[in-house]
Amino acid sequence: MRFFLDHDVPVDVARVLRQEGHEVLELREALPTDSTDIEVLKYAGENGMFLVTCNRDDFLALAENHPNPGLIVLIRRHTRLSECGNLLRLIRNANEAGIAGNINFA
Repeated sequence: MRFFLDHDVPVDVARVLRQEGHEVLELREALPTDSTDIEVLKYAGENGMFLVTCNRDDFLALAENHPNPGLIVLIRRHTRLSECGNLLRLIRNANEAGIAGNINFA
């Protein structure tokens, strides 16, 4: 799967996704870090990538009125291990078809 990680997603998440064989692009690799949320959402959609963010409130509001390539809201947990575990569980259980065009929480 292809993922675009918002600037607020921990670097450890990118590392784990890559180790699992996924294609990962971090915001700072593609856009200015001060890009607006709509620019980030649009970039993910135009490039066929699922967007992973910790910015729940802003992206949930955007997804109501804009095309959504597949949004994963990563919920902050006590440990990065727990965050990564929940994300990998979502990916495994929902698979690409279940994530595409939906709002998902991990």
